[in-house]
Amino acid sequence: MKVAVDAMGSDYAPKEIVLGAIQAVKEYGCEVVLVGDEIQIKQVLDHVGNWQDLKISICHASETIEMHEHPSVAARKKKDASIVVATRLVKEGICDAVVSAGSTGAAVAAALFGLGRIKGVERPTIATPIPNLTGTTVLLDSGANVDSKPRHLVQSAVMGSIYAEYILNINHPRVGLLNIGEEETKGNEQSLATYPLLQKLQTINFIGNVEGRDIPRGTVDVVVCDGFVGNVVLKLGEGLSSVIMQLVKEAVKSSGILTKLASLIVLPALKSLKNKLDYAEYGGAPLLGVDGCFIICHGSSKAKAIKNAIRVANEFTQNRVVEHIRENIAQEGVVTSAGEE
Repeated sequence: MKVAVDAMGSDYAPKEIVLGAIQAVKEYGCEVVLVGDEIQIKQVLDHVGNWQDLKISICHASETIEMHEHPSVAARKKKDASIVVATRLVKEGICDAVVSAGSTGAAVAAALFGLGRIKGVERPTIATPIPNLTGTTVLLDSGANVDSKPRHLVQSAVMGSIYAEYILNINHPRVGLLNIGEEETKGNEQSLATYPLLQKLQTINFIGNVEGRDIPRGTVDVVVCDGFVGNVVLKLGEGLSSVIMQLVKEAVKSSGILTKLASLIVLPALKSLKNKLDYAEYGGAPLLGVDGCFIICHGSSKAKAIKNAIRVANEFTQNRVVEHIRENIAQEGVVTSAGEE
């Protein structure tokens, strides 16, 4: 298993990216190609020391795509950008997967131009795992497409179900359509048109409409919505979990000595909760629908998140997720391409 890692993406590149790659190679036994400015990457590796004995190599890329640049334009013009070069390594069969914490838009554009779509998939979707009371819920789309048609949501449902089954090991995952109510008659034009199409699918376990509160409760395994709504849900969840942990800390600090002593007893439980809510534990989110493994990480990812993203890429490839998506999309055929014009 060889993973191409965009070493120039993220707010902490290349240091944290390189450190995460080293951890992944040591822990998972995979091979990593660090793509980006060779001088900067080598400086970090030399500082760590003894990296020559690890399964790590460098592929020089002279350009990077900045956050302020137009994603598709930059991905076309900057042929030697790190994310473009990393994607090319997968397209040419040199690597098996791509991991990037750079611009999400640039990552999506590079994947579309470099890898192309799986036949039958019109718009790839970002599938983000969200912790819940019983395990994990997959939210998609979480940002790739801000405007989606019903057939795009149907395709997302098929792909999300595959990911939940083969990566999260959820047997017959429950798929729900995010809405403002559980009733079939609730929602806007998009949801009303999507619901009957989801009912026709043979390869998923569609349980109907679900509400935002069902996501943290764990009453659904896969939640489908467009990228605009999904990204708002995702960012709200991230902010809320951070605020809750901060409020707990402040409450303990302002309490009396007995409460502080009691807090030491529950400290391990609080640390466990913090880890469960930490996006770094989940690594990255796969871009489903492109013809290859492409993992997108949070822009502020540090070494731990990068290491886990490489783990996800490894699992994604070993479980042949792309092949399973291709099979199920083809099986659904007319349903996934039906709907409005």
